[in-house]
Amino acid sequence: MSATIGRLRDPQQRAERAMRVLDVTADLLHRHGYRRVTIDDVAAGAGIGKGTIYLHWKNREQLFGAVFEREVLRAMDELRQALRQEPKVCLLHRFAQTYFLAIVNRPLLHGFLLEDPDLLGKLAASADAARDDRHGTMARQYVGLLAEHGLLRDDMTVDEIGYAYQATFEGFLRAEDSPGAGGPDTRAHLLAKIVRRAFESEPEPSVTTLRDVATATATLLDDLIDADRSTPGAPSP
Repeated sequence: MSATIGRLRDPQQRAERAMRVLDVTADLLHRHGYRRVTIDDVAAGAGIGKGTIYLHWKNREQLFGAVFEREVLRAMDELRQALRQEPKVCLLHRFAQTYFLAIVNRPLLHGFLLEDPDLLGKLAASADAARDDRHGTMARQYVGLLAEHGLLRDDMTVDEIGYAYQATFEGFLRAEDSPGAGGPDTRAHLLAKIVRRAFESEPEPSVTTLRDVATATATLLDDLIDADRSTPGAPSP
């Protein structure tokens, strides 16, 4: 009994077990959808008892929320890597294009966002409110950073651009079945074109400006990702 308790308390083994549970849950959700996956299914797939899952997550919504958050973290990390490789990704239209593809090329994440509004509501109810605040703050800081460097049009406020951009981005995510939508790359290219024309300033930024803004944007993402991963119960990469 003491050996079993020791294994349950070992931080590395707990982390490895949690990762295995998340992997199994993600696979089941991808194959069967939210409504058909139960905690019993996950436990059986992971080869553990149902009670063991409850050591990590209080209920099914928290477990599914952890899967969702891990997918978001991976999409953000992809965006961060793109910024480090190509400074022009800091521009709003390139940022939108890159993040859009990072989402739609992850079927599970895309499914969470599109296929079941009720699920998103339940995930939001079980999520850490501080996490949502962090993401909202980062988005405002990023748009403000672009404005400070003259990379956005000046006849709209930062808040107006932030709202209109978010509405445009989310609209593209939800309009994939519209006639003429095309594949992910086509939709991402069109999104970038619209964002550029609607929100960005005309002058081509200097190489120095691009480098400085890209570095600052990557730092914002670094801080956000680190904060999300350090939250108690946060999913592993």
